[in-house]
Amino acid sequence: MNLLSQLRQSDLNVLLVESSSMQQTVISNKLKQEGVIDIVYAKGKLEALTRISKYPPDLIISNLHYEDGTAIELLHQLRKHEKFSGLPFILISSEQRRDQLEIFKQSGILAILTKPFQQETLQRALKSTLAFINQSELYLENYDVNTLRVVLVDDSRLARKAISRVLNNLGLNNITEFDDGCYAIDYLKTAEVDLMVTDYNMPQVNGIELTQYMRSSAEHAHVPVLMVTSEAKDSHLEKVREAGVNAILDKPFDTTNIKSILFKMFQD
Repeated sequence: MNLLSQLRQSDLNVLLVESSSMQQTVISNKLKQEGVIDIVYAKGKLEALTRISKYPPDLIISNLHYEDGTAIELLHQLRKHEKFSGLPFILISSEQRRDQLEIFKQSGILAILTKPFQQETLQRALKSTLAFINQSELYLENYDVNTLRVVLVDDSRLARKAISRVLNNLGLNNITEFDDGCYAIDYLKTAEVDLMVTDYNMPQVNGIELTQYMRSSAEHAHVPVLMVTSEAKDSHLEKVREAGVNAILDKPFDTTNIKSILFKMFQD
């Protein structure tokens, strides 16, 4: 794909990994309702890996379980290869166990569609895919986006990679990454930043503690803080808002929203 071109929904080449022929038909029909007609199929992990190695798709949509493995195993295989590690991935699952879903939320996937999913849910996931793939530079009246200094803090390397790609597509390329809030605090002692993007849960210093440090610092009290977390619906995140976080996005987050959120943060 030419990075200067803009993919449309009808241009998407989708690999659907689903062992059930009936479910393949159901999901394909939903995709076709959205104008997605270039769909290839795999019934399991090995067939999917073979297809991906020959013809990498624009998007992978996968069920959780196959006869020869799981979507988690497929993802881990893909993330090992630089060529395939950034492929957009949407999970379709009836899984409700939080610990299992957490694995996917931390892996940088675009969306989790819970069975049975509505057409509107698929619409949002496809729009998020296009926003993830296409470049659409953020315009700010009083800032040069290309020079904005961003700090990204997340203990998941895959999550950092996915978030960085979204930010890059918006023209934010000056990004410094850390895997824990403690290292970000050390960095802030000697550096100026324009935007902080942070996870909530981290081993040593979490996102709340990092934000509290910034809000108590004369140098960084004004810096916008965007929190990206897998726990954005939990009631305890009221503490996050009280700490001074400007906006909260759930993992996996809707990439179509981040542009408007950042615009509002810098224009306010």
